[in-house]
Order: sequence, then C-alpha cells, then structure tokens
Amino acid sequence: MDWQRKITTHQDLFEDLKAQESRVSRIGACLVRTLVDGGTVFVAGNGGSAADAQHFAAEMTGRFVHERRALAGVALTTDTSALTAIANDYGYEQVFARQLGGLARPGDAFIAISTSGNSPNILEALSVAREKQVATIGLSGGDGGAMRRFCDCCMVVPSAVTAHIQEAHIFVLHHLCALIDAHFVAH
Repeated sequence: MDWQRKITTHQDLFEDLKAQESRVSRIGACLVRTLVDGGTVFVAGNGGSAADAQHFAAEMTGRFVHERRALAGVALTTDTSALTAIANDYGYEQVFARQLGGLARPGDAFIAISTSGNSPNILEALSVAREKQVATIGLSGGDGGAMRRFCDCCMVVPSAVTAHIQEAHIFVLHHLCALIDAHFVAH
C-alpha cells in the first residue's frame, strides 16, 4: 500500500470513529467512577493488545499529561510467574481469569482488549469479571466478536485490519487517559 493511500485509509477509519464519541465518554465516566470510589482498573490483551494494556496501566499509576495522584491501574499481562504458572496448570485460556478471580473486587473495572473480540482468554476473563460484579469494558474490532455479549460497554473499531484496529485502540486509550486526567486534576 502506498503512503498516501495508507493515510487516507487511516483518516477514513478515524472519521468513522467519530460516531462512537458518546460510547467512549460513557467508558471514561465508568473508569472515573471506579477510581473515585477507590476501585482498580484492570486491563488485559494479547500481543500488541498486551502492550497497549501495559501502556494504559502505566499511564494510571504514573501520569498521562498532567500531574495528579497515582491511580490504581493494573495490567494483567506483566507478571510472568503468574502467567506461566496459570498457563501451565490451568491452560492459557485462564491466564487473565485466574488473576481477576484473585485480585478483582466488586466496583472495579476490567478493560478487555481483543482486535477480534474472540480471544478465549479474554472471554474467560470477562466471564469472571461479570461474576465478581466488575464493570466490563471491551475494545474490539470488526463486528466486535463474542466479547460484545460479555461487556457492559464495548467500543468496536469498524475495521478488519489488525494494525488499524490497534491504532484506533491506542487512540481511544489515550483519550480515556485524558478524560481521567481531566477529572483528577480538577479535584
């Protein structure tokens, strides 16, 4: 794909995302409410989505743009001992679900990132999150996949191209960071 066409494709996708502004705002409000009430925002994904999960959690405990207190953000993708032990003993489908089962409390939030919306370990984690009365938020692509039925709110990027979905996900995650910053810098 040539450079100009790639930029145009990217611009067209982001133009389509404008219609989801209210959904992203609802997700931001849910995350702010979780944090104000003393809850934790857990986040997980596979591959590039794992990197996005870690990036988001780092923005919570560190800062995004403005100085504010540290916030409770945990990427379930970072503890290699837990990941490998759970995968070995229970199967890879349980690597996030088992962690949520032990760490999450009612009133927390879980951001599930899956470009297809069909990752078995993400679906298992969403199921556990719902059982534990944790707010379930999805970032997906394509048609949203199976995760849509497990999410209180699912933001679906209307693309079948993984790279484009990931570009949109990090944009959305950064916007959520800005919404969170706006609240906590003002209070």
